[in-house]
Amino acid sequence: MEKLLIEGGHSLEGTVTISGAKNSAVALIPAAILADSKVTIDNLPDISDVETLAFLLEEIGGKTELDNDTLVIHPENMFSMPLPNGRVKQLRASYYMMGAMLGKFNKAVIGLPGGCNLGPRPIDQHIKGFEALGAKVTNEQGALYLQAEELRGARIYLDVVSVGATINIMLAAVKAKGQTIIENAAKEPEIIDVATLLTSMGANIKGAGTNVIRIEGKDELHGCRHSIIPDRIEAGTYMILAAAKGQAVKVDNVIPLHLESLSSKLREMNVGVGVSDDAIYIESKTVLSPVDVKTLVYPGFPTDLQQPMTSLLTKAEGSSIVTDTIYNARFKHIDELRRMGASIKVEGRSALVNGGGRLQGAKVRASDLRAGAALVVAGLMAEGVTEITGVNHIDRGYAYLEDKLKGLGANIWRESLNPEELRELKSS
Repeated sequence: MEKLLIEGGHSLEGTVTISGAKNSAVALIPAAILADSKVTIDNLPDISDVETLAFLLEEIGGKTELDNDTLVIHPENMFSMPLPNGRVKQLRASYYMMGAMLGKFNKAVIGLPGGCNLGPRPIDQHIKGFEALGAKVTNEQGALYLQAEELRGARIYLDVVSVGATINIMLAAVKAKGQTIIENAAKEPEIIDVATLLTSMGANIKGAGTNVIRIEGKDELHGCRHSIIPDRIEAGTYMILAAAKGQAVKVDNVIPLHLESLSSKLREMNVGVGVSDDAIYIESKTVLSPVDVKTLVYPGFPTDLQQPMTSLLTKAEGSSIVTDTIYNARFKHIDELRRMGASIKVEGRSALVNGGGRLQGAKVRASDLRAGAALVVAGLMAEGVTEITGVNHIDRGYAYLEDKLKGLGANIWRESLNPEELRELKSS
């Protein structure tokens, strides 16, 4: 196991190129199960979640070929093999295997998903959708058993706006008999990306990106080639990193429209933000202003950027309030920031950040993916060296992190954990 070390105080300057969207990739790979011939996905991020999902496709009889940022999937010989344990528990997005396998085989057995521990994230809306389409769903010994004689289109209203449930119901419905209507659907760009892939495979989907999605079921879906959209969360993280320590940073290969909520908050903080067709330019200022941030479903401020943004707000001159309306347990990074000297108080779903103080390098631990990103932001701003353990979480969502930051001028490297550090990590 490794730790990430960052020597703070170095200014960032230059260009960073954003990889394909993690939150699209983890849905697009399972979606390939629905095809009857070869599916090629380009612009994949080099992250551990991609490898895990490719392995799961191999487990159910598929053949995969991963070459740089391209994954070729051969689904012709796939079958509905139960996946109650193992790697399905390593990532939250393994639940997309449910919708895809149910849509293809009318049955699936999938272990309850893992991923980052952000508090309760029930999948009741997913199950509600599957049952509306005609599936029987039971929970037996930590695995979900899904079975349907035939899937039939239905009108499904989501009680809570959910990206995962919207995509999962889409995957199950594209081969169902008749029309499915998903109301109160999520609008995230990743949903449009999945719908684009499915449409290229022959599916009939209208309204992706709005709150009502209509799907006419098809008997067969064929292979296709698809390129993933840029990762708006990775892009947002580098925008925040540039605001924290940048002189002039170009964040390249982005869709600026996907990042408007962050761009507006950075401008409010006195950060220079310029936009072109496929790039965003960040120029940080000496004095940053405090702002209040409230996470909301898209197009609101993303919950996935709340943690890095909290780190940036420790640099602002004054008090800021960060409220997360999506996940109530997404403040686990706060204790680690306090170790570095941050003045932050958590009350319920909100954190009061008293900015303006200086952070000090310390030994900290990433509890989840975006908490890891927050500690990287803090490490770049801190005096001295910051040591981050729990790097496996960061590797789930940020491709070539060290190379990209070194290219901007950061002093960042990895070291293996010594035996004592390994014992501390396992006992904590």
